Amino acid sequence: MSTLSGTASSLLIPYGTLALWNRRLNRNLEEAREEEEETEAVEEATLTSARGQLLGTERLVINVSGLRFETQLQTVNQFPDTLLGNPRKRDRYYDPLRNEYFFDRNRSSFDGILYFYQSGGRLRRPVNVPIDVFTEEIKFYELGEEALAKYREEEGFIKEEPKLLPRNKFQRKVWLLFEYPESSLAARFLAIGSIFVILLSIIIFCVETLPHFRQYRIVNETESNGPDDRITIEEDDMPTIDQPFFVIETFCIIWFSCELLVRFASAPKKLQFFKVIMNVIDVVSIIPYFITVGAVIIDDPKRQNQTTSLAVLRVIRLVRVFRIFKLSRHSKGLQILGQTLRASVRELGLLVFFLLICVILFSSAVYFAEADADTSLFRSIPDGFWWAVVTMTTVGYGDMRPVTVWGKLIGSLCAIAGVLTIALPVPVIVSNFNYFYHRETESEEKSLIDSGQPPGDSPLESPMYADEFDKFVKPDCDMNSADVELGTPTTNVTNTRLHSTSTIGLESDGRKKSSTSSRTGTAHEDETHRVISRRIASPMEDSGPGCRPPITPVIDLTRSDTSSALKQIPASKKVYAEVSLLK
Repeated sequence: MSTLSGTASSLLIPYGTLALWNRRLNRNLEEAREEEEETEAVEEATLTSARGQLLGTERLVINVSGLRFETQLQTVNQFPDTLLGNPRKRDRYYDPLRNEYFFDRNRSSFDGILYFYQSGGRLRRPVNVPIDVFTEEIKFYELGEEALAKYREEEGFIKEEPKLLPRNKFQRKVWLLFEYPESSLAARFLAIGSIFVILLSIIIFCVETLPHFRQYRIVNETESNGPDDRITIEEDDMPTIDQPFFVIETFCIIWFSCELLVRFASAPKKLQFFKVIMNVIDVVSIIPYFITVGAVIIDDPKRQNQTTSLAVLRVIRLVRVFRIFKLSRHSKGLQILGQTLRASVRELGLLVFFLLICVILFSSAVYFAEADADTSLFRSIPDGFWWAVVTMTTVGYGDMRPVTVWGKLIGSLCAIAGVLTIALPVPVIVSNFNYFYHRETESEEKSLIDSGQPPGDSPLESPMYADEFDKFVKPDCDMNSADVELGTPTTNVTNTRLHSTSTIGLESDGRKKSSTSSRTGTAHEDETHRVISRRIASPMEDSGPGCRPPITPVIDLTRSDTSSALKQIPASKKVYAEVSLLK
């Protein structure tokens, strides 16, 4: 019995030792695994940091019409939706021979474009670049609508309000008919009729003031101290119903009133209708007629003295001259002029302010300079205001002029100051006019181009063909692979598009072999044929994993009937085949 118990205890002792060793071994393995994982994490973090540093210090060379710019890659990557910040978009302009991106664009404007990336989104136009040119560059580099809207606001442009249309179908048709002449042929004819009536009204307003068409009346005035009556002849501004001018004016007012009522009835927002300055002008231009008709109705022929009422009537009828502004509704030129003046309010305000200062300054100076002259025409400083304005605007009527030496010297300085003061805001106003003019012409061109392709760009470079271009040029594989070197256009210059397109589908080693080969004649053709055939027959030889290059028909360059072979190629593949043949 003792022997069995001793044997059992001797067996249990090694088993416990093995279990202890097993636990220690597992713990050591876990510690080793944890240390290995920590080491891998540290190495991965180190590699990530090193990769980030390399990407941060990688430079991007940009060639803008021969002027080279360099910036860090992370600078443009801040805005991935832009042309330079998106690798896929900017690769279309990559030149592998010079390892740069070439853009045939305005060089002076790129200073402001690059500053946009460097400053984190602030857009500043260079002083020597016109507004319309810089706006086109913003659109080309795809900086975004938000940046463009902020830029226009900083330049002082008025934000365009969206055009509101009535919801009712009939009401919308009537609104388009009277408000937008370019909407239909009937709207154009209606606009032409409205222009004719406006011109007729303005002509009548001017012609009726000629002496031949004036109306006179005899007025009897009785003197208080004598029995005799004094007869005088006065001009009669009170129209009568039988006058031809009054009949024509009535016809014009009926047209204007009907047009105004119809436009008001079909307006999408009635309260917003009278906030438009042109609608206010329409109302003001027809009010004098109804006041005149009221004066004719209540006119008392027995009243002898009507001087006050006639003076008021003349002032009211003067408002008819505002009808000329109704032409701006049908004239793009007048609308552009109005938009230019609205955008240049700040510059015009500065001009008036400077003129006011100079007028007060020089009128005071010329008054004291001419005070001792016997023949001086400057009796007071306010009398010199007219002379200062006429002199500064270089009109020079000559009704008032200095006669002394000091007065003439002040007059010379006044003329020079006027020229400089007026010339300062002129470039800004002209630039604003160019901007609105080009915007109007561009909107007309865009309405005529249904395809949306910008004028002057090739189909491969237009945004709408960008995807098709990439499918044709680039392989269907991972673009991060180092072995993928299928050519892209090396430049976007118009004169070199054939050369840039001819590099499509050729490997870099094939280009080097073709360029360094000194063989001529048949040997050169055989070498070129070998390169193209190898590229097509073994597409996976030099490409990265998963690449699928464009399928291209094989053309034997040594054959004499190459043209017939081209005719058998489908149209979708013929461009690539002809380009390969040119090489």
